[in-house]
Amino acid sequence: MGRHGTIAGRKAAQDAKRGALFTKYARVITIAAKGGGDPEYNVSLKHAIDRAKSINMPNDKITKAIKKGTGELEGEALVEGSFEGYGPGGVAVIVDVLTDNNNRTTAFVKHAFDRHNGNLGKPGCVSYMFERKGLIIIEKTDDIDEDSLMEAGMEAGMEDMSVEEDSFEIYTTVDDFNNVSEALRAAGYEFVEADIEYLPSMESNPTGESDIKALKKLIADLEDNDDVQKVTTNCSLDLSE
Repeated sequence: MGRHGTIAGRKAAQDAKRGALFTKYARVITIAAKGGGDPEYNVSLKHAIDRAKSINMPNDKITKAIKKGTGELEGEALVEGSFEGYGPGGVAVIVDVLTDNNNRTTAFVKHAFDRHNGNLGKPGCVSYMFERKGLIIIEKTDDIDEDSLMEAGMEAGMEDMSVEEDSFEIYTTVDDFNNVSEALRAAGYEFVEADIEYLPSMESNPTGESDIKALKKLIADLEDNDDVQKVTTNCSLDLSE
């Protein structure tokens, strides 16, 4: 099992939070659509739409989010940002946000860290422990040949591929992510997830049961907030279990 958990675990988490995810993904689409409303000419928008469709977000919601980004509909003035800190057990945590009220979001994130025995730090305090990489996750099925997938990925410029319990995890540089993802889609592969992510270059392995429990609660509280897009840690454990 990779640090990203099983496919079943990811899908179960998505199902449990589908309504909240619609809101989060709609915001991502709106931001991406500011660069143009046609996904054929806006790669960021195309990926945002693909991510939304992967959780079965209705087409009318996707269209509305695009129109907010292009200015055809009135929308929120959204700003991207991130917070860094340490969770229970000394685990490094990065919180990516998309918000229309930075003061509200900052207060919420700080309170969440304080409530669960964490410490919100300054920008850069933990990000040096991570690398920005493209990550493409493809579910293992009987009709996917590992060697063929490896060859297709290598030809497109991927850096590495990890074979996990029920998935293939393909890693790219940030610059090559679009080329690799587009090439694999064109070859007929369907993605469970595809995004630029923070991948830990050094991991933390908390052992205290209370620390692990508190860390899970911190992540759950953060992820439940509409302003929070993604929470990344360098914890070596699968926190979805």
